[in-house]
Amino acid sequence: MPKLEAYSHQLDYSYAPGIFPSHALLNARPELARRLLVRSDAAESEGVRALMEKCTALNVRAETADRALERISRKENCYAALVFDKFSCELSQTGNHIVLVNPSDMGNLGTILRACLGFSLPDLAIIRPAADVFDPRVVRASMGALFSMRVGLFDSFEAYRAAYPEHALYPFMLDGSLPLPQACRAAKAPWSLVFGNEATGLPPRFAQLGQPVRIPQSDAIDSLNLAIAVSVAAYAFTQAGE
Repeated sequence: MPKLEAYSHQLDYSYAPGIFPSHALLNARPELARRLLVRSDAAESEGVRALMEKCTALNVRAETADRALERISRKENCYAALVFDKFSCELSQTGNHIVLVNPSDMGNLGTILRACLGFSLPDLAIIRPAADVFDPRVVRASMGALFSMRVGLFDSFEAYRAAYPEHALYPFMLDGSLPLPQACRAAKAPWSLVFGNEATGLPPRFAQLGQPVRIPQSDAIDSLNLAIAVSVAAYAFTQAGE
């Protein structure tokens, strides 16, 4: 087997570090799994044994790889990781979307993936430049939600818009003209909830591209964390549609 390298966005494979993300991969996209890496002192772990049984059934090789796991994960309690092929997929033309414009934080991106799946929004568009959705830190933060999502990568917002012209756009901005509760009541599906970078938000031009929305908040804080804002908006919009 070829030697595994420390993760780089240039590789055609990545790692799902941890027992839970590895199970999520095997359950959702088993065809992507290349090999299972296991720590030498993890043989008695019930979770690792279950992983190895699944891999045996799927003809995925399992091997002891302490040094490789040290390179892959900065967490001391990483007992297993699956090597998997990166993948691409198209978003639904009729389903609702979450759109992230230039997200830069790995932890936020992983949390957003998990939140999207939790609110039954499996279509996520990412406008580059952006944090690498296949980085093991993102995979772990998502707790494997990545493998149940359709993630589309676009080089510009215009490219996304050209691919999905029928979606109503709701850019979230601090000075958005419509409060979130009103926006939810008026929303027309399929919709796209659009969020900007953690530090800078969306450029002013996005106010002209759709219906700008703001999340009402107290004056005690400047803004909400991106992952929190996405979660609040996703919950509100999905509940309004029921």
